[in-house]
Amino acid sequence: MTYEKILYSVTDNVACITLNDPATLNALSQTMGRELQDALNRGAQEARAILLTGAGKAFSSGANLTSQDFDMADPQRDVGALLEATFNAITLKLKSSPVPVVSAVRGAAAGIGCAYALAADIIIASENAYFLQAFCNVGLVPDGGATWLLAHAAGRARAMEMMLLGERIPARQAHDWGLINRVVADDALEDSAMAMACKLATGPYALGLIRGLAWAAAESSIEASLLAERQAQCRAGRSEDFLEGVAAFLQKRPASFKGK
Repeated sequence: MTYEKILYSVTDNVACITLNDPATLNALSQTMGRELQDALNRGAQEARAILLTGAGKAFSSGANLTSQDFDMADPQRDVGALLEATFNAITLKLKSSPVPVVSAVRGAAAGIGCAYALAADIIIASENAYFLQAFCNVGLVPDGGATWLLAHAAGRARAMEMMLLGERIPARQAHDWGLINRVVADDALEDSAMAMACKLATGPYALGLIRGLAWAAAESSIEASLLAERQAQCRAGRSEDFLEGVAAFLQKRPASFKGK
């Protein structure tokens, strides 16, 4: 696929995916959504970690309402159709990725863009970043999985505040709420996020299993988690990286994992 609205490259086993429509603050259109799906598929196959970020001054301003893939004059218009057709699949791809995902957030992470940023495993934000669910201001509901992501990360009360009031949550506050992992200086964002992604890209095959277990645990009983861990441990124990990890431990040297 030829990309018009994203950039894609692989460096040091990290697939770098950049939302690239800075004139709209990287607003999500159907074209960008299709390209992002394709890039996530490629990254999962071609790299050992994925870094998701936005070009210019923002991560993403949310869905591109100016594209209007629906008829405002139609009382039966279905504003949610595009979610089903394109956008929801991106959240699910982020959730089910076999490799770790890092998001690097500068400026706005709004609407569905906020959901995509928060769906990463490690979220690194610059000091000028903010997270926004302003759907209430235009008479819509949060989407892209934001209701689930916010409630699970920040708790119901804080999620309600963010969604019902539609106010910006600055990076530091987002960190205090448990929405993101780290806040760094604006000029250190790219280097910090890439360093994190590269660290994950040198990790063992088990990292993909760990992230899958963590996602599943959020909606499972302890009994189901115990069973899932037992099954995943069997898979991890049969990997080449497990053999290397044990050998490195016994030889008192750093392990050299291959992601296999």
